[in-house]
Amino acid sequence: MDSPRPATAQSGARRITGWMTARYGQLRLARASNTIDALLISYPKSGRTWFRFILATYFAHVIGLEADIDLHSMFGILPNLDWDRKRGIPAYQAGPTRGLVPLIAVSHRYRSLVTPVPVIMMVRDPRDVIVSAYFHATRHKHRYTGTIDDFVRDDAQGLPDLMQYLNECALLLEKHPRCVVTYERLSAAPEAETARVLRFLGQEPDADCVRRAVAAANIEAMRALEVESGIPGHDYDRTDPEALRMRRGAAGGYRDYLSKDTLDWIDETCRQRLDTATLRLLAA
Repeated sequence: MDSPRPATAQSGARRITGWMTARYGQLRLARASNTIDALLISYPKSGRTWFRFILATYFAHVIGLEADIDLHSMFGILPNLDWDRKRGIPAYQAGPTRGLVPLIAVSHRYRSLVTPVPVIMMVRDPRDVIVSAYFHATRHKHRYTGTIDDFVRDDAQGLPDLMQYLNECALLLEKHPRCVVTYERLSAAPEAETARVLRFLGQEPDADCVRRAVAAANIEAMRALEVESGIPGHDYDRTDPEALRMRRGAAGGYRDYLSKDTLDWIDETCRQRLDTATLRLLAA
């Protein structure tokens, strides 16, 4: 009977396996980035699922796809930037729009871009992002149990992490053709913003298809789709309104959740931590 390996050997083997897995994932992600026409990125909870749904529905209408797009089939038109069979590049390769519409991959990640593909970056008021992230962490993922004021200050999930993400993105995107879309501007003028992004992608917008896509992506309709069938790869309580991805969709809703002290801390932190390149990107 073989003796168990010493703990140090087991730990070393786990580290090597973890490194190899991570390296393999990086190589596959770099390979995926070489196959795409554009990338849609954002920090989590910035409205990216909503805009993905608008674009997926638009392209479906443009090519005359009869079936309505839902929160599952949209991955076949705008896949994740990975090799997941149901949500990644393979979903697009097996989807009905392959070769008929641009391959716009979607990701939170940005470090693995090795070619200067056009990048659409969604940003949102940091206060709304962090409130939405709090409910995602506490009610959707169940990975945080503290108060919302503590969460805002959490280095790994709160505002400091968002500031770091924006600063790193800004430096990278200086090397790429880019289009910044704000959640607030998309909320105020969804048809005009969608058309602007389509022109950035080299597409001549079809006004009727844009109108139909925006109408299909209203918050009530998307919430109903989520409650009915959920989102692939996520297991959560869809009867809890605060656990849903389509939770409220309101710009400025942070006022209902954050104290004045926390709002003052957020303002000061943004002033201190946002780099010049980030401010330049957001101003553009």
